[in-house]
Amino acid sequence: MGVRLVVVDDHRLLAEALASALKLRGHRVLAAAAPVAGAAELVVSRAPEVCLLGTAAPAEPGVFDVVVRIKRERPQVAVVVLGPVPSPRGIAAAFAAGASGYVRHDERIEGVERALVKARAGESAVAPQLLQSAFAELLHPSAQPDDEGQRLLRLLTQREVEVLVRVAEGEDTRLIAAGMGIAPSTARTHVQRVLMKLGVGSRLEAAALAARTGLLDRAVPGPRGPF
Repeated sequence: MGVRLVVVDDHRLLAEALASALKLRGHRVLAAAAPVAGAAELVVSRAPEVCLLGTAAPAEPGVFDVVVRIKRERPQVAVVVLGPVPSPRGIAAAFAAGASGYVRHDERIEGVERALVKARAGESAVAPQLLQSAFAELLHPSAQPDDEGQRLLRLLTQREVEVLVRVAEGEDTRLIAAGMGIAPSTARTHVQRVLMKLGVGSRLEAAALAARTGLLDRAVPGPRGPF
């Protein structure tokens, strides 16, 4: 039996992509929306079984306040967080707020689906390796935590950063070319270079990776227009 759920993420493209994938697997998606800040109102009005909540910064203060509100107003709704490889503080904050599960953003859709089903059944949905990694980091903290978003950002030129931002906003090649004042063939080449540098195979994967690692939050494209 499919799970009745809502999907929220600060990036609408990601929320809609996840919703589409889960619908194809037989689940009933009541709504797919952005930003995360509006998740509580959506959950209260739609009363799903599970809320799948995407975040790019699980360790940021206050990021899970929306989970606290959901559990206060709809305690029967299970919340599964979808986010980047977290710090122990990120995992702890999610569960302390009332989440039932935490799934890595690079998990396959089957893994997300299993987490939703387990959360609906009242079980904790977190991969053992995530807990092991969290305990390992607590026991042996890194002096310099790896910032994947910053590392990826350094791979891109300023022009490629603008292309990535436009891709994440859902623009196709024609719109990218028009917005940047370049030829469609040039825009297509820039998109391919971005995909290659990020090590992904599609625009959707590029947008998801950029959002989940916080790359989009760090991206400050230059003035839009021809280069």
